[in-house]
Amino acid sequence: MAQDRGTDISNPRIALKVASERLAIVRYVFLVQVEDGIATADQRASLEYADAALVGWPEMDADDVVDLDEDGKKTVAERLAAMERYIAEFSKQEAKGGIDAMNDLLVRATECVASVRRLYQPDFPIPTFAEIRRVVQDEYDEDMGKIDPSEHATVEDIEEQTEQADEKREESEADKSQKDNKGKHKGDGKA
Repeated sequence: MAQDRGTDISNPRIALKVASERLAIVRYVFLVQVEDGIATADQRASLEYADAALVGWPEMDADDVVDLDEDGKKTVAERLAAMERYIAEFSKQEAKGGIDAMNDLLVRATECVASVRRLYQPDFPIPTFAEIRRVVQDEYDEDMGKIDPSEHATVEDIEEQTEQADEKREESEADKSQKDNKGKHKGDGKA
């Protein structure tokens, strides 16, 4: 299949293409799973981490991509094998609807891909998941702070608001009843 698309599978840099394409697919599957709701900070961070690893992905023949020695090739093979194990488990969790497990597996697969990229493109700065997680958590907290807190009242808050509304309604009805009674007394001609 790859040869049909013009990809030279004998190229020792083929791992670059494999890693990026596999991670891009897993990232997309995860995005589809979480897009219906409000993504948690962890979910946002894992997507951002995958994006950071994939952004500006180099072509196999790019000038800043280096050829690896035998140890580097062995490490790449190990990282790709680990990535594939994480992806297989990711697929199982997808079938079960295990979003939290999928999130963790996306991070692990991204770590594998990031390490492959670091080997082939050592000058490319890829932040760690922890760095991204801190930034995303701050953004998430800020976003959540913009939501009207009355929209997310506790059960106790709602009960208190209901009691206050009931008291006001009762007071209003009592006031109206008193006014109606005063009007009736004035209108009957008795002094």
